[in-house]
Formats: sequence, C-alpha cells, structure tokens
Amino acid sequence: MSLTTIEPGKIILADNLPETLPEFVKQTNVADPRLGAKALFATDDFFAPKERLLSHEPPVFVVGKFDDNGKWMDGWETRRRRGFGHDYCIIQLARPTRIAGIDIDTSHFIGNYPPSASIEAVYAPELMSEDDTVIAARSQQDWDNMAWHNLVGMTPLKGNSHEFITIDESKSAVTVTHLRLNIYPDGGIARLRVYGHIQIDGNEYTDDTIDMVAAVNGGRAIACNDAHFGAVENLLLPNKAPNMGEGWETRRRREPGNDWCIIALGSAGIAEAIEIDTSHFKGNYPDKVSVQAAYAPTLTDSTLVTQSMFWETLLEPQKTIAHHVHVFDDLNIKQPITHIRVNIYPDGGISRVRLYGKFCKKL
Repeated sequence: MSLTTIEPGKIILADNLPETLPEFVKQTNVADPRLGAKALFATDDFFAPKERLLSHEPPVFVVGKFDDNGKWMDGWETRRRRGFGHDYCIIQLARPTRIAGIDIDTSHFIGNYPPSASIEAVYAPELMSEDDTVIAARSQQDWDNMAWHNLVGMTPLKGNSHEFITIDESKSAVTVTHLRLNIYPDGGIARLRVYGHIQIDGNEYTDDTIDMVAAVNGGRAIACNDAHFGAVENLLLPNKAPNMGEGWETRRRREPGNDWCIIALGSAGIAEAIEIDTSHFKGNYPDKVSVQAAYAPTLTDSTLVTQSMFWETLLEPQKTIAHHVHVFDDLNIKQPITHIRVNIYPDGGISRVRLYGKFCKKL
C-alpha cells in the first residue's frame, strides 16, 4: 500500500527491528536526553531539527503532516546538498562512557536517507560543564578543530532500517564524551542510540550520598521476569516520571508467585536507604515490595538471574500505597553490594527505584 492511499493524519510506527538484537542494547543508551544527552550542533537541519535525533520515543510517520519547510519527519534531516562535502551532527553524551555499540535508525526515511555514515569521538569533559550559550556560540570551525578520532568507519545505510554496529574491543575501551555523526552527503536519520558503560569514579570512599542505581551514575537494569506495560530501564531515570507510562509495570498475574527485576549498581557501594516510588500507579501498584542484594562483581548477567533467588534480604517485605514515594532506611546489609533484586507482590507497577548510599573502592 502506498502512503498516498493511507488516511491523512494517520500515525505509522516502523516495524523493522530484527528478531535477534545485539547484546549491547542491554547497556545504557547514553544518547538519551532524559539522562542529559544533547544535540549541540548540526551543519544543517533544514527539514527536521537535530534534537529529534535523540528522542527516546520510537520514531513515527504522520501521513499528510507538513510544516513550512516541507514534509514533517521524526528525526534529523538536512536539505539536499548541491556541492562538495557532507553534513554532520555533534552529540554530547549523558556522561563519559565506554561505548559498546550503536544503532543508526533510518525508520521512515526511504527516499531521503544518507547512503552512508561514519562516527567520530572525542574525550572533552570540560565541554560538559559549559553553559548552553557558550556551546551555541561555537562555530563549525571550532568543532572541526577538535581532536576527533574514528569510532565507526564509513558504513552503508539502508532506508527504514536499523544499522546495529558493535564497537571494536580496542575502541570500546576508550572513554569518550562527544560524538560526531557524519552523513554522506546529506539526508535524514530518525534516531541515534549509543549504548555503553558510564564511567564513574568509584575507587575511593566519599562523604557524598548518591543514588547508586541511577542510570547517570552507572546503574543498569539487567533483567526482569515481565515488563508488559513499561520497561524496567525506566526505574533508573533521574527525572520524576511524568506519567504511568514511564515506569516499570507487569501484566496482571494469574498464577502463584511474584514479579521481580535485577539492577546493577554503578559500582560497589554500601546502601543506606531505598526509595520505592509508585507515583501515577493508583489502581495497579504492588501490594508489597522487598529487596534482596549481593556482592557479585564478576558474575555474568545470566548467572545473576539464576542465583538472585538466594540472595540475602536487604529490605524485608513492606506494604506499599498508591501514588506515593516510600523511603525505607531499616536495611539488613551493611557490607558492600553490587546488585539488587526488587520483588513486587504479586504484580503491578513502580515509577522509580532509588538506592541511596556511598560508592566504595573495589574490594
């Protein structure tokens, strides 16, 4: 069916993901603006602004939707280039990161995608603290003169598809803060997702109490038994959830047992308090919640899932209430831990989980 025969105003979602996704997508998407990532500069974004490139929402196609410059597209799109050269976009990652893999998503771009792309990287932490007005004042020459190094070589792209790229081991061991996405020569890309390991300083005890499972502090959702209505990764976002859709929610349980998820701390640490936020969950919050924990810095994700049933209890089962931030500080474990298992009884939804404490040196 051609797009011209589809009802104007209809929203179309892309159905172009492969059956098997690469392992690196289990890492944190450090190009997510909810974590602080930003699109800083683009040589051109005439048809679609650079900011859409990083949206956490799946890209959509809206039939018959136009703006002053032409067809509205959900992504970053440059005008047709009529001379030598190519376009690029500068992205500031949420935190200094060792990148494991990248997804270049051209969903809905079928006659206007770039034939190829490459990605360069740089470690420039001083830029991450610069004011937005200072960043905006930088010229194209300023960006060109930075010490970029190759991260992803020239890669052919297809329209309306995902190009998953695993980063070579030697390059994935290098911490970077900014990327330059080059497209040849012009065109549009729906989304850029950058998956990797956020690098934090966890080598010394500090006096600062922080959220040790926050994604911006290196926390990572490893597994859950169900996430029918909401992704478990949402639990670790730094912001207050705007609605129920940005929490973790399981389907209604119709058999004995309970639902659970496993979360890795950014580094080994000692827990002082746990926050369970059921904001927006009013008729579907869990009846109770408990938390187990372990110090297991060397175990694989699959082994963690199997052994988590037998971990020590960090927080005994606690009653929860609707649309409420619960804080529990009567914890049973005073030694360093690296992972927690959050159990909800029997099912339901949680908006956020925060584990307050102090990172410690590796033991």
